[in-house]
Amino acid sequence: MSPLTPLNLSRLSINQMTVKQLSLPQLVDACTESGVPGVGLWREPVRAYGVETAARLVRDAGLRVTTLCRGGFFTTDEPHARVRALDDNRAAIDEAAILGTDTLVLVSGGLPEGSRDLAGARERVADALAELGPYARARGVRLAIEPLHPMYASDRCVVSTLGQALELAERFPAEEVGVVVDTYHLWWDDLAPDAVARAGAGGRIHAFQLADWVTPLPAGVLTGRGQLGDGVIDLRGWYERVDAAGYTGPVEVELFNEGLWGREGTEVLRETVERFGEVVRGGAAEPLAPARSTSAAPGFGSSVR
Repeated sequence: MSPLTPLNLSRLSINQMTVKQLSLPQLVDACTESGVPGVGLWREPVRAYGVETAARLVRDAGLRVTTLCRGGFFTTDEPHARVRALDDNRAAIDEAAILGTDTLVLVSGGLPEGSRDLAGARERVADALAELGPYARARGVRLAIEPLHPMYASDRCVVSTLGQALELAERFPAEEVGVVVDTYHLWWDDLAPDAVARAGAGGRIHAFQLADWVTPLPAGVLTGRGQLGDGVIDLRGWYERVDAAGYTGPVEVELFNEGLWGREGTEVLRETVERFGEVVRGGAAEPLAPARSTSAAPGFGSSVR
């Protein structure tokens, strides 16, 4: 693609956490101004704003909610806590349906306190998926298992590789359970490319997220996601790999970065759009002019060719 070719933003989605300093109305306005058709939302700020009010705000702006984050945290072995976790996930599924997204992102949960049983924790994830999958499918929502980098295995997510995520997902219909391909969590794994192809062939890539890896990681590591192009990940290669696997759905930029959060939010969003252009083009992108539109945003392709 020539650097002079107009950038097609029809698949771009900006995750709410990328510019969490913006209120939901500000995020919607900024996406509309920049020609971004999709937003990935998080439950906590959406609940604070009002789920139905948020759905109406996004819909009236002509935008689409591409994912809702997050459900999951299934690994507790305490019976009452497990019931609460399943109830909360049913609520998350209902919220996703109201918002009009077909994808609920799942962070599986870490090891219970005092446990060293990774295999047992993963089986509890499978048990939860078996219970929640039909409930989600009846509401038009797919469950998307997000494998997280192994540094999160003890406290946040016992599913660390795309292969592990697929082993769980493939126990269930693809219409119920799939996976998230997130460059930040998977870039290091030399088995991930084959897993991407396998996930695509099975129609199980339910979400694709971009973020870069910048070192040194900050204390706590959660806010270490770098702006596109600032780190070591071959983002263009990942974009092409997921595309070759047959995925044609939204491409969501999800960044957790204190430096970005400390800047003016609309400036960060505009920069993110330009960096996305560099990923798509494979080189430096021309700065984008404001492109406000009051018409409905371009529709996303289906997730599988």
